[in-house]
Amino acid sequence: MLSTESEKLDPRVKRTRHMIEQAFMELVTEKGFQAVSVQDVTERAGINRATFYAHFPDKFALLDHAIRQDFHAEIEKRTLNVCHFSQDNLRNLIIAVCEFVANAHGHCAVSEQQFQALVESQVRSQIYGLLYHWLEKIPLIQNTPITREYAATSASWAIYGLATEWSRNKRQPPVEKYADEVFPLIAANLGLTIELA
Repeated sequence: MLSTESEKLDPRVKRTRHMIEQAFMELVTEKGFQAVSVQDVTERAGINRATFYAHFPDKFALLDHAIRQDFHAEIEKRTLNVCHFSQDNLRNLIIAVCEFVANAHGHCAVSEQQFQALVESQVRSQIYGLLYHWLEKIPLIQNTPITREYAATSASWAIYGLATEWSRNKRQPPVEKYADEVFPLIAANLGLTIELA
């Protein structure tokens, strides 16, 4: 199940982290990830470097944390983290990932590979966790060699890859239409018997 370490933090720590995250994301949008320094973040957030380093070892850890938190919030906003597996929930997950990836690509130039790699790692990991959680509640098809782990891994790669393709397409179809088009591919990756009608 998806969880965040911020749920356990003192309110002052949460507030400081939020200021750091907000300053960082504003700067990334303005300048791009590579051009942002820890000094830029501390100045924008109105904190000193020691405070920054008490929360994050470097800007890569901050980016990793920010992406994880943002995607988790997106999943929570759509209540997918408390749902069970259904065609509608899978379709809503596809839409959520497409929109999140498109927004993330809008924050940085596509050429910033470190940024894109961190987005991919965090988002795929959380997709996997959510799909695995859903699959735990469904009996496996009898006599299949496909495990829940394989199904969740395969589908998480498919969802993220297709979302990336959609976000980079200059002539994007509406996200809902795209989700309907790719749904059978992702359902097949889950290795489940699903009525697609």
